Amino acid sequence: MSRSRTDAAGYGGESKLSFSDTELRDLAVAWIVLSVAFALFMNAPAWGLFSLSDFLVMTVLSSFTVGVAFLLHELAHKVVAIEFGQTAEFRADYGMLFMAIMSALIGFLFAAPGAVYHRGRITVEQNGIIALAGPVTNLGLAVVFFPLVFFPGVLGTIGHLGVVINLFLATFNMLPFGPLDGKSVIQWSKQVFWLTFGVSLAVLIAFYLLFGLAFW
Repeated sequence: MSRSRTDAAGYGGESKLSFSDTELRDLAVAWIVLSVAFALFMNAPAWGLFSLSDFLVMTVLSSFTVGVAFLLHELAHKVVAIEFGQTAEFRADYGMLFMAIMSALIGFLFAAPGAVYHRGRITVEQNGIIALAGPVTNLGLAVVFFPLVFFPGVLGTIGHLGVVINLFLATFNMLPFGPLDGKSVIQWSKQVFWLTFGVSLAVLIAFYLLFGLAFW
């Protein structure tokens, strides 16, 4: 997610790609929590039927796939914002991270770990493009992971998980509500919004029908 702001509290420096200690900490915490949440979510229907070792393996696999999906999603927001002359930095939402864990335990994942906050003079179009960068990056990553689905063993699992996570993140973040990316995109262009949201949802449904969402 990305959010535009006009205040300068907590921000400083030039419009260049750099990371503060606070930003790196928030990214690391969000990465770890999301990895655990996705591992719980994927196994929640079978809770009690898999071993601790299975869960730990799932968490490791999630950390790789969720890590790539999450970090590149947020980095896309940051890079595009900086290209538009913004000062941009990721901040974790610890309340939402807690909700991600709790919701995953009951088989429903609400993944809103935080956002890239950016400030500076900006147009509605530029703000929409910054928001769009994250979901589009996830769609691209789903394409990258897809060939691995046809491999046996660990590679196939990584491919399946990578596709599911990226399609889920793209679709979820394109919802036009609250702080999600879709709200900024639809304010800029309804045509771009419906095209991106429609493609994300259609591909997620198609993948579910062809391959399912369970792979463990």
